[in-house]
Amino acid sequence: MERIRVAIAGASGRMGRMLIEAALKDEGIELAAAFDRPGTPFVGRDAGEMAGAHTGVAIGDDARAAIAASDCLIDFTRPEGTLAHLALARELGKAVVIGTTGFDAAGKQAIAEAAREVPVVFAPNMAVGVNAVFKLLEVAARILNEGYDVEVIEAHHRFKVDAPSGTALRMGEVVARELGRDLDSCAIYGREGVTGERKAETIGFSTIRGGDVVGDHTVLFAGIGERIEITHKSGSRMPYALGSMRAARFLAGRTAGLFDMQDVLGLR
Repeated sequence: MERIRVAIAGASGRMGRMLIEAALKDEGIELAAAFDRPGTPFVGRDAGEMAGAHTGVAIGDDARAAIAASDCLIDFTRPEGTLAHLALARELGKAVVIGTTGFDAAGKQAIAEAAREVPVVFAPNMAVGVNAVFKLLEVAARILNEGYDVEVIEAHHRFKVDAPSGTALRMGEVVARELGRDLDSCAIYGREGVTGERKAETIGFSTIRGGDVVGDHTVLFAGIGERIEITHKSGSRMPYALGSMRAARFLAGRTAGLFDMQDVLGLR
């Protein structure tokens, strides 16, 4: 089996380290390059050092060279960095797996435009279990389409910079679509003061930030006399990394197109 050569962006960060560990354990993946911002203390050190392994691949600070050495870039950095790396991958004709969240409309449009020329998996959450939850939410929303209020509650670590999380927003989008609503019009992001009675068509979002919570998400369907909760809790970042390796393998041989994890897992 021919292995997919991957380049890991943000290699010395929490998610970057997990991606490197997952790449080293996946028989279908070869760690071709790892890179980070110039001046990062780990530049020049072996990429597997923090996972207790020797890879022979040093963390570099030349994004272009790292992407050129790979078949597929995997990026979980920040929107501005991801878009810069995406532009390089597009120029070099490389596949891209994007797990970064917090993009604005212009950023999402840039990703869609790049996908006309190179294959891209762009998903708010790469974990297989979370994507199973997305599918369960479709079914639940179709059944619970009358008389139930919908609330999305998410919790993450204190270092997360965007809110609500990309996963929470996707959960809201899934439910809104099945209910025939536009999330931009019906979403309520937090409540304070005298808010009046809850409007039935709204979808509420509550955000918790603290400690080292990796990621908890719950969608609550609250009816009269009953509550249905669909919950996913992440105990580590490894599920995101493992899903990313599946996404990289999915892109092998594809020349262009915008995909998400529902495509990767055959859940369409």
